[in-house]
Amino acid sequence: MSDKNTDKRHIAILGSTGSIGTQALEVLEANPDVFVLEVLTANSSADLLIEQALKFKPNCVVIGDESQFKKVQDALFDEGIKVYAGADSLAQVVQMEDIDIVLTALVGYAGLRPTLAAIEAGKHIALANKETLVVAGEIVTDLAQKKGVNIYPVDSEHSAIFQCLVGEFHNPIEKIYLTASGGPFRGQKREQLAAVTKAQALKHPNWDMGAKITIDSASMMNKGLEVIEAKWLFGLKNEQIDVIVHPQSIIHSIVQFEDGSMKAQMGLPDMKLPIQFALGYPNRLKSDFPRFNFLNYPQLTFEQADTETFRNLALAFEALHQGGNQPCILNAANEIAVDAFLKDRIGFLEMSDIIEQSMQRVSFIKKPNYDDYVATDAETRIVASQLIMNYE
Repeated sequence: MSDKNTDKRHIAILGSTGSIGTQALEVLEANPDVFVLEVLTANSSADLLIEQALKFKPNCVVIGDESQFKKVQDALFDEGIKVYAGADSLAQVVQMEDIDIVLTALVGYAGLRPTLAAIEAGKHIALANKETLVVAGEIVTDLAQKKGVNIYPVDSEHSAIFQCLVGEFHNPIEKIYLTASGGPFRGQKREQLAAVTKAQALKHPNWDMGAKITIDSASMMNKGLEVIEAKWLFGLKNEQIDVIVHPQSIIHSIVQFEDGSMKAQMGLPDMKLPIQFALGYPNRLKSDFPRFNFLNYPQLTFEQADTETFRNLALAFEALHQGGNQPCILNAANEIAVDAFLKDRIGFLEMSDIIEQSMQRVSFIKKPNYDDYVATDAETRIVASQLIMNYE
């Protein structure tokens, strides 16, 4: 995973201006002897992308919003940094010869195409974009296997499972438990959630994340997407995956083996640790991250997930069991619903209504190919958008 001149790992960060991307840059900055930054990309945050590029001096940058191409190009012209724009460019730069690992930190369905392009080019993937495997898990994992590409999970829960499996890959998994904080509304009932505001939903008790993922966490959809992602990452059967609520977010997930033994990965809620583990694997790089102290957490507690109140988690399990393009429908409807909630167009509970109705209305395909996923995503966004209009 290195070029002829150096043992350093050459990294592309897709979505460098988001929460994961900015923290990944902190990891790279702290480990200049280990990593070289090749590519930065952003969707529309041109000013921050320019600031990052001037500081880290990548080989090239991509701005998704083509209307901001000239602004970025002009700002970086004197630095000799190549500037590209648009979705096609995003899918092309990940295939650059010098890149060893592509960190996909884009939000939502947008991560699928460049991730597939990177795998096709034989690049290892550090995956922070769970939707890639939710939408097209079978296609992505089959291609990775064919190309000899490793997919290193960056989500804290999947990183925890991966860390627990190091040295255990020959031992069959009996079950995995993904832990969930329960979000800001843990313990509340549906009548309380009916009046939830956007500001309340954006206040997560333990994690600092972008708006979309924070809302997904509050609705438990984030955990539902992680359940589907886990199936493909670890080659699991549906019944081998469970969710347990752990409000302190110290145990990040648990693996149970066939002998009944369980392994858990623990630590303070800090995304830089799983980012660093994915980029540095198999080596654990020294860090100055805050250390966990048991005495600060005299009790670690666990609860059953409430799928009646938080219907999104139940809908995700339903999509998992139905298979086919149903997880793709779930994801696209959720993206539209969350966007509508953030724009005050629908209420908190109505997000689940939109998703459920979309899953019932959009054409089901049992064995979808890539083009089917693209068509399903487009159809679902239209259906969900029309459903939202009925609530306004």
